[in-house]
Amino acid sequence: MRYTEAKEHIQGRLHELFADPYHAFRNTADERQLHIRIMLHLLVARPMQRGHLTLRVIHGWQNGGFEPDALHNADYSLTCVEDLQAAMHAFRTATENNSSFPSDGASLLTEPLAQAITRAEAKGRVVDTPTRTIPARWPAFEGGLAIYTFFKMYHRLVYGEDDTYRCAHCLTEQGMRELHEFHLEEGEFAVVIPPGPDYRSEDSVLVMHESQLVPMAKLLLESIPLFENF
Repeated sequence: MRYTEAKEHIQGRLHELFADPYHAFRNTADERQLHIRIMLHLLVARPMQRGHLTLRVIHGWQNGGFEPDALHNADYSLTCVEDLQAAMHAFRTATENNSSFPSDGASLLTEPLAQAITRAEAKGRVVDTPTRTIPARWPAFEGGLAIYTFFKMYHRLVYGEDDTYRCAHCLTEQGMRELHEFHLEEGEFAVVIPPGPDYRSEDSVLVMHESQLVPMAKLLLESIPLFENF
């Protein structure tokens, strides 16, 4: 098992700003609202203004289900809050018309999982049915730990989480990424960013469940203008 593929509860970019990010967003934290606004400015507003932010809206899991092939996504280029509102309108229209949600094709997890299993089998690894179908067993083969780390993040974004903030490192096809995950009263979302100076030139991804589009649009509309005069 290659534990270098992912590591959870790490010190990430927000540790450069806050003494203890793991407590900064709790309801009992001093200056909580300020912490939220600064975080949104750093992780969302700045890459959005540079044209380096993708919005990924996930959907498909419900009623406790977590089958990999049932999780889908729709990606949008996010250059302003109006782009998020356009995505919100597309999902609202689908709901009102009782039609399928926007989707970018194959399941978000199925293809990378199949590719990782194929590579493992090509190296002589036997991947049995339980290992293929039980997410907690994916770390048994190379590439599986990284996929499992994203699986857990998606699961928490769909079904909720007690911790207000989590940070992890995860190796992706684009290289190492930091996964910043937030479960706030104002909205639940994650931001996947390149580490270090690559953050200024490579794409970040804002991830949320479709149910969070409305509260996140409200939160961003309230937060982003606060820094425009500074």
